[in-house]
Amino acid sequence: MNKRDVILESINEGVFTVTPDWRITSFNHAAERITGVSRKHAVGRSCCEVFRATICEKNCALRRTFAAGKPVINATASILNCAGRFVPIRLSTALLRDDAGKVVGGVETFQDLSEVDQLSKELRASYGFEDIVGRSSAMKRLYAILPLIADSDSTVLIEGPSGTGKELFARALHNLSPRRRERFVPVNCAALPDTLLVSELFGYKSGAFTDARKDKPGRFLLAHKGTLFLDEIGDISPAMQSRLLRVLQERVVEPLGGITPIRVDVRVIAATNKTLRELVDSGQFRQDLYYRIRVVHLQLPELRHRREDIPLLVEHALHRFSRLRGRDVPEVSDEAMVCLMNHDYPGNVRELENILEQACVLCRGRLIEREHLPLELCPPEQKQEKIIWPASLQAMERILIAQTLERRNGNRSLAARDLGINPSTLYRKIQGLGITPPHIDGRSRSNAPS
Repeated sequence: MNKRDVILESINEGVFTVTPDWRITSFNHAAERITGVSRKHAVGRSCCEVFRATICEKNCALRRTFAAGKPVINATASILNCAGRFVPIRLSTALLRDDAGKVVGGVETFQDLSEVDQLSKELRASYGFEDIVGRSSAMKRLYAILPLIADSDSTVLIEGPSGTGKELFARALHNLSPRRRERFVPVNCAALPDTLLVSELFGYKSGAFTDARKDKPGRFLLAHKGTLFLDEIGDISPAMQSRLLRVLQERVVEPLGGITPIRVDVRVIAATNKTLRELVDSGQFRQDLYYRIRVVHLQLPELRHRREDIPLLVEHALHRFSRLRGRDVPEVSDEAMVCLMNHDYPGNVRELENILEQACVLCRGRLIEREHLPLELCPPEQKQEKIIWPASLQAMERILIAQTLERRNGNRSLAARDLGINPSTLYRKIQGLGITPPHIDGRSRSNAPS
């Protein structure tokens, strides 16, 4: 073994070399360990056969190096090891040349990021909950009570505007509960007319109507021992409300065309983007059903009331899009982040994700700029306050509070509500951060926008 081979075998990073037609010519010990593939089986094979990485087909780092003649430094990807498990890696590539300068192949080094990735997940766990992300006080309060609610069998009502993640919370409750080994069965009550919703929920027997050639179990039966998620429950008709009330009271269902009630053991989680209390007061929703489903109540905050979560949500979404597309994670420029922080998001988290997905489609480099965002977020004439990114939390907090006070014309109560903090806390932050409120004092303004 020559000196070069001794060095390659002793380092902790995987190293392999390829010919210009992608055949592996060398494969060190660390590469064997990370991939689970022996040197004997790797050498002579195509590198994509060995690595089966997320970037192999469309964004191969070595291919880019051969095409441009330039190295790729610290790109990220995932490879599929011989055990069928995805391993996150960081990689770099370069060309191999002979003494005359002719390209004779390429070399790639790669590092196993599994431990780094796990530590990152554990760090993010203090700011998130499964796919729910946030570190605002409003989200932390929800994280604190979710395990307690999940441990019970009580019916839950989740209220919140569209795009706030009601189904994510419902799934989190199921996955934390003793019922997690059984089914989570979602039903969108607003998507079906009464006739179809009845058969979907309760099922039917063969011959119950013309096309009923065989028995069909309803969603209640499918969710037996598990969780049934009734989304948009505020949109069901009065007749459907009566049917549902009986099932929730007696825990039995009667399929269409059946004569024998069937007992079910189901945990029900309902959700709506409406305020059910107002529907009850207006006579559009049964009061007895309202109190039957509102045993435990969760109110999800709008994104504009937890703006401090936006940078974390941006990072989470960009990593997800990059994994799906098998490409490097782009970064967000200072100016683009200011635009994202200033927007009110009537569509909440879903709108933010759509904005970022569009930006990923339009951005062909490593940096998302203002021009990659929708025009309504960054009008050309709008003057943006500069953020030095990555900014300190204190700097971000100061900018966010100042902008919120400006938008609310100095009304500290409304600004505190938007920020999700107590007015007394806001006052202390104004003093501590040296923020000068607007000259117009909005505290006496009754017509401030909501």
